Amino acid sequence: MEDEMSNNTPCAIPGDEGIFATRRTDWWWVQPLLVALGLGAAVIYMTLAAFQGTNYYYDGNGANYLSPLYSPEFYGTHEPIFGIEKPTFWPDQLPPFSPAFLILWAPAGFRLTCYYYRGTYYKAFWADPPNCAVGELRESYLGERSFPLIIQNVHRYFLYLALVFIMILAYDAWKGLWFPDPVTGITSFGIGVGSLVLILNVTLLGGYTFGCHSLRHLVGGRVDKLSHMNRLRQSTYDCVSCLNQRHMLWAWMSLVWVGFTDFYIRMCAMGAWTDFRLL
Repeated sequence: MEDEMSNNTPCAIPGDEGIFATRRTDWWWVQPLLVALGLGAAVIYMTLAAFQGTNYYYDGNGANYLSPLYSPEFYGTHEPIFGIEKPTFWPDQLPPFSPAFLILWAPAGFRLTCYYYRGTYYKAFWADPPNCAVGELRESYLGERSFPLIIQNVHRYFLYLALVFIMILAYDAWKGLWFPDPVTGITSFGIGVGSLVLILNVTLLGGYTFGCHSLRHLVGGRVDKLSHMNRLRQSTYDCVSCLNQRHMLWAWMSLVWVGFTDFYIRMCAMGAWTDFRLL
């Protein structure tokens, strides 16, 4: 009986067998590898896009599309909030200014501290652990209670910023539905392919943001029983919980689509692609 039980023990390994030691026979390394490739590609593309500082806005054929990597545009060449292209405080010793530098830290911080992403990039980039029931390098576990990982606890505050960004991007999508007539100058409702790209972008980002674990805790916290919540709060909690069930899917779809939205607008601005009007 003892031998039979030991043979059925699922993938358990002693802690001193070393990194990558495991009794797993499946392709356990594929998932962290794909995550590393996916996140690596996203970081590389968005970093390069942020350093461009150009072709982030398309106004051909009356369109009004602003890349989500550059919104809100505090400084820039389109319609900057502060009315000038470059802030006076930007040192000449730094790389050429890009409007994306002032805003990308907020959505990047939200994803970096996200509960889901933390679990994935810990495995993919730090091998901590490489995967379930796979040996790792360190011999002790302190959790996220010491520096630098204790900084991950600021995730809730990045959530507040992310909610603001959702409203800003929703406004950008709304502006993308209005086209001025080149002859009369009268603005009227219309739909271009770029309009749909922007709408889908904010929809996917909304699914990811409103399914956030921190938002779920914020909505459903401070009560001993969920039944003690009023109807509005209970409905809100149920909605957030429903989105949270597919948090990983929302996270990846929104990440890919943010990059594609910037790429689409960039290609249109460079004249490589044509934004077709559907309405």
